[in-house]
Amino acid sequence: MTKSDKIYEMFVPNVGESINEVTISSWLKSNGDYVELDEIIAEIDSDKATFELTAEASGNLIIEAEEGTTLEIGKLICKIEIKEISKEKKESQDQKEVLTENKSEVITKERSESTPVAKKIMDEKGIDPKEISGTGAGGKITKEDVINSEQKVEASSTADSSEVQTVGNRNQRREKMTQLRKTISKRLVSVKNETAMLTTFNEVNMEPIMNLRKKYKESFKEKYEVNLGFMSFFTKACCIALSDWPAVNALLDENEIVYNDYCDISIAVSTPKGLVVPVIRNAESLSFDQIEKEIIRLATKARDGKLSIEEMQGGTFTITNGGIFGSMMSTPIINSPQSAILGMHNIVKRPMVVNDEIKIKPMMYLALSYDHRIIDGRESVSFLVRVKELLEDPSRLMLKI
Repeated sequence: MTKSDKIYEMFVPNVGESINEVTISSWLKSNGDYVELDEIIAEIDSDKATFELTAEASGNLIIEAEEGTTLEIGKLICKIEIKEISKEKKESQDQKEVLTENKSEVITKERSESTPVAKKIMDEKGIDPKEISGTGAGGKITKEDVINSEQKVEASSTADSSEVQTVGNRNQRREKMTQLRKTISKRLVSVKNETAMLTTFNEVNMEPIMNLRKKYKESFKEKYEVNLGFMSFFTKACCIALSDWPAVNALLDENEIVYNDYCDISIAVSTPKGLVVPVIRNAESLSFDQIEKEIIRLATKARDGKLSIEEMQGGTFTITNGGIFGSMMSTPIINSPQSAILGMHNIVKRPMVVNDEIKIKPMMYLALSYDHRIIDGRESVSFLVRVKELLEDPSRLMLKI
């Protein structure tokens, strides 16, 4: 380092209210690499979301905390050595950049369609991005795409050698829990220990909604440019039922019950790093197409790790759909500090008695877990019956009756 060189210190940024520490998920640049101002150099995990760390200066990176390290907000995370370049050296570098511009053009084009983490993994393992199909926005290659591609290659290799293998694989591996997984674990145990949680069940005939979707799905998509899904029906039904039974939309704050005259519906989304619960604000005032578009927006950001803290705070009621994974019935755990959560499940054709006749109907079990400290049995059962009635006669959702 010359006398004219400078050291710029970077500290863990304040990424959100109530977040006291973060864990370094991955460095996207190696120690000593040259980084540009505002270039993404690392990913950091909090107990709520994943954030990108950008360089606050241009220069050579000096890593002070390795991957997996947990740091408090404000602690030193890295340094950047800012080198003063002479005029002659700058001209030499510019000439080199011109010579290599054409050569790197193809590589840059290929890798620009990848997330920073995906680029790093492909560079380290020598993976050709042409061999991977991206599932991210606009076909962008994500971290999960690269990992899945590796697993397919490993599975293929294992299958080829299975004929000569006589002993089973007994390998083990250990992975450090992410900050998000630690928080999920603590909250789930806390809810079980600190609430009087009960679950009540019912079942709903999904035939009316399925017929309605079948009849109008094409015209709905043509007009609103979004598919008509089940979640918008369930969200609208819950909003109406919550207005009828406000205790289900309330929360306990020490010795007071806080009643909300609005419905901020939390939607459980499964991501590679764990479960996150973004919030649809004022869902009671949104139309079907607005709800569907908001769900897509939030789910996409959740899976890409781009949700903000504000998008995950302040829900009043949660809906979770285990049916997409094949769940027939479950007892979902309350999303604290909320007082209730509705669990959707898979749709199965079952024989049902209709007007003293056996008929095959597409049925779904519903589960409402609730905090008995706030919600009585009459309120919980009545709420779930109201949701059932609205779903089995979807025209009532439009008329709010």
